[in-house]
Amino acid sequence: MKSISTPPQGTLSEAFGDSPVRSEFLPFHQPWIGNEERNEVLDTLESGWLTKGPKTVAFEKQFANFIGVPHAVGTNSCTAALHLALVALGVKPGDEVITTPITFAATVNVIEHCGARPVFVDVEEKSLNLNVELLEKAITSRTKAMIPVHFAGKMCHMDEIMRIAQEHGIKVIEDAAHSLESQYLGKSPGQWGDVAAFSFYATKNITTGEGGMLVAKDPELAERVAVLSLHGLSRDAWKRYSKEGYRDWEILEPGFKYHMADLEASLGIHQLRKVHVFWEKRREIVNHYNHAFQEMKEIVSITREATINRHGYHLYVIRLKMGDRLTRDQMLDRLQQEGIGVGVHFRAVHLHPYYKEKYKIPEGTLNVAEKASEEILSLPLYPRMSLKDADDVVRAVKKIIVSSK
Repeated sequence: MKSISTPPQGTLSEAFGDSPVRSEFLPFHQPWIGNEERNEVLDTLESGWLTKGPKTVAFEKQFANFIGVPHAVGTNSCTAALHLALVALGVKPGDEVITTPITFAATVNVIEHCGARPVFVDVEEKSLNLNVELLEKAITSRTKAMIPVHFAGKMCHMDEIMRIAQEHGIKVIEDAAHSLESQYLGKSPGQWGDVAAFSFYATKNITTGEGGMLVAKDPELAERVAVLSLHGLSRDAWKRYSKEGYRDWEILEPGFKYHMADLEASLGIHQLRKVHVFWEKRREIVNHYNHAFQEMKEIVSITREATINRHGYHLYVIRLKMGDRLTRDQMLDRLQQEGIGVGVHFRAVHLHPYYKEKYKIPEGTLNVAEKASEEILSLPLYPRMSLKDADDVVRAVKKIIVSSK
């Protein structure tokens, strides 16, 4: 496989040129939307039924079948799915919920919304997933649930997490926002925990613009989530304005406005059919990056080809190891100057002002997460990219590193 090696001699301008690597900016992410999605959306618009309806129900069934679980409930975001999961599983004020600090804030925000207390467990050095060796020490008599996050597409050690959870009577909610295609010991997210929440945000592996999905094995739990997702209205209340005729409905409990709409499902139906094609294209780019960076001591990739377990390849995350010569934030700025879009996934949640001020976790308590927060950045990874695009990313990274020595 072709790669760009660091030049052993000559000037920087001779090796890379004086101009930015790209004249046309490479976005951090672009969704791949085809004619199938466009035609389905148009069909939905012409049908006159835009909110939750038959296409959402069809997408739910297709998604449940894809994951290999009996029940799926479409939501307007992964955040909504996580919140519904906590409420449906009975998490309430005074409870504790264990999770990781390396995640998007939504994972923790929903714990706060329930009035519960988030309890952070540090992450593994190589994967940045929750460190299961530290898990039992975080359990108390108030621990009601835990939310392992399958970071960047690599699943957590779910066999050990489920063993610990079952021994202590703790519910498990898998945050699978990054791991639609992932597997651990042959099982997908949702086949392990009580529930799993998926994201179809614009930057995710498949997209509905916004949107999410909750999957569950327990029919009663799935039913309660479905009711809660639509104001707490009795089952199939969304049909009340359909051609079947008006149906009376009842409020079974105070719910939320969290359901998916047919406009979103119109995209999802066709995006799901392309999921394996998208995955293969991302894997090709990951392998290209890994080959290009493998001998660079300044770059440590946490996104590696899986051996036994299947990686979802949602993010290509690197850790920058240059000390004071080049900080992560300087690298971000310079990559953008070179025409390359970038991201940070993530700055540890407990370092953000709200959580820092409320919980006052002593510095160094979550040492691996804190160190990673200053080193990690995400490079573009999506199926619309070409290998030429990937080469441009590699070239920009190497140009910046060489110029910083």
